Amino acid sequence: MISSKLKKTVTEPKRGNGWLQSLFQKETILFLSLIGLWPSSLWSSPVVIKFATLAPEGSAWMNTMKDLNQELKKETQGQVSFKIYAGGVAGDEKDVLRKIRIGEIASGGFTGLGLGEIAPKVRILDSPWLFRNTSEVDFVRKKFHAKFKEALLKGGFVLLGWSDLGFVHFFSRHPSFDLASLKKDKIWIWEGDPIAEAAFKVLGINPIPLSELDVMSSLQTGMIDTVYGPPLAVTALQWFTKTKYIDPVSLAYASGAVLISKKAFDRLSPSQQQILKKVSLKYLTQLNAIARKDNDEALSALQKQGLTMSPNPDSQTINLYKILGKQAREALIGKLYSKKFLDQVQNSLKTFRNHHGRYSRVH
Repeated sequence: MISSKLKKTVTEPKRGNGWLQSLFQKETILFLSLIGLWPSSLWSSPVVIKFATLAPEGSAWMNTMKDLNQELKKETQGQVSFKIYAGGVAGDEKDVLRKIRIGEIASGGFTGLGLGEIAPKVRILDSPWLFRNTSEVDFVRKKFHAKFKEALLKGGFVLLGWSDLGFVHFFSRHPSFDLASLKKDKIWIWEGDPIAEAAFKVLGINPIPLSELDVMSSLQTGMIDTVYGPPLAVTALQWFTKTKYIDPVSLAYASGAVLISKKAFDRLSPSQQQILKKVSLKYLTQLNAIARKDNDEALSALQKQGLTMSPNPDSQTINLYKILGKQAREALIGKLYSKKFLDQVQNSLKTFRNHHGRYSRVH
């Protein structure tokens, strides 16, 4: 209840002076807002954050983003929300980055390719044959979180959370994944991806560069016969329907992230920024757990769909992958990250393995 004294204070002035009346109303609202009697949310217009991703509708990533958006709207009383463009309708990741930089879009879900365009050193997370399991992934991301966050911020983006894609496997129409066989296959490579280029170079493979959006049609025409990706992504994108065999050994672990441009983030009030960070962390942490579980299930489901898991390679081949992985990572020194940073990550991993099991499971 407003006291009688307060009512007298805010008594409406005489009619006839429209500009004076408008000024009086604004001052009244300001006064009531200051004493907590007027909802502060009425002061600002709702903010709609345009968000783009390659993830298709119905995927775990999209379902999580929708849940995140619902809670964000609820927590901000409808003042902040995402407008989601899924399935690559806004273009590939380079298109999305260009649109963010000119202000058409404000946020995006990115794979390593997009992250590398913003902060090259983050691509160390996608390094070939670096990680053996998700515990190692979590350890490195946590230990070097400040460096990754700083690099992304320098590139003009605020990190809202990691969004795992999973361990990457080859999927092919041919049964053998030894080096001699792979050199004969028509293997797709994500156009402009330095990590994949380094991996294929040490393998002696000459891949066919294409945008992710052109992979399915190229599989259909026979332009390519071998692709790579996490099982869940290969399932969601339906690439598995054009392949028959799965390589049991992963090439790398694919990390992704949800980012918002610093310009868009800075337009939010401090309380809205905190809510966005809190809600994003909550749902993206849940997404990573879901994605890891779903990737394991997808690998089994694909075999039930008729794909065949090729035999595990011998120990000599596994050791060769480790050597080639080291060569590929060193080839990226000065291009994506410094030697010092690579050494820090590899030495930290070595220490972690010594304490948690040198022979942890290899995907």
